Amino acid sequence: MLAPLRSIPEIFDPVTVAQIDARLDEIEASDHVVIGWAIESGSRAWGFPSPDSDYDCRFIYVRRQDDYLSPWMRRDVIETPLDGVLDVNGWDLGKAVKLLLKGNAVVIEWLTSPIAYRGDIWLRDALLDLARRYTDRDAVARHYLHLGEAQRRKYFSDEKDVALKKLFYALRPAASLRWMRHHPGERIAPMHFPTLMEQCEPSAEVRSIVAELIARKAASKEMGSAPLPQPIRAFVDDEFKAARACFASTSQVASAEARTAAERLFRAAIRRYALTS
Repeated sequence: MLAPLRSIPEIFDPVTVAQIDARLDEIEASDHVVIGWAIESGSRAWGFPSPDSDYDCRFIYVRRQDDYLSPWMRRDVIETPLDGVLDVNGWDLGKAVKLLLKGNAVVIEWLTSPIAYRGDIWLRDALLDLARRYTDRDAVARHYLHLGEAQRRKYFSDEKDVALKKLFYALRPAASLRWMRHHPGERIAPMHFPTLMEQCEPSAEVRSIVAELIARKAASKEMGSAPLPQPIRAFVDDEFKAARACFASTSQVASAEARTAAERLFRAAIRRYALTS
């Protein structure tokens, strides 16, 4: 029995939400799949949207039973054309499960998004349980480290003004790494950036600057440029340095126990969702 979930903020444009719903319905009909989980990703789910932020819908789907019994496996990604502010695409459940065990932070964030267009709570909770028990924690940390360092190199300058909206794309990875260092038994950091900042407990000065940046981004399409705030520079650079010392640089191979649990979940989901014709 399905336990459907839908959680959409009142501030979301109802016309756009209806377009997303229609796009998901069309995908299910044309690709003969069942969408078990569909959420908002990107800045709206992270908690620092601009007035003109795109809607980034991501989903996990299950194909027909016979599609999983063919020697020629179907493509494990469904992509739809970018349309105005809509960006809608998703992954096959098998792809999501395998990447989850490897420590793919993207699929983990899909499961922890606070904004759900549709989905079965059973699937979300089963995948999250798998992640909490078996995902490669060091690989999750490396994702945030590489992402954050790339943003630091690309957009930040210690001598020139920086685009203030780009600060978030190094701040969020840095805060995720700090959270993981402070919660050594946990594998999943909060996706929602304000929650993440509260729980990772940076300095009061950093919290104040971040709160101001979020408020400015919510109120204006263009935040402009300014010198990189010294407390933000120190926070980001210190966290990346600490992460390099704290987290392993190589990946682990999924244990036999983890693979067995993943297969058990996958088969249960196929029986639960897959169409028979």
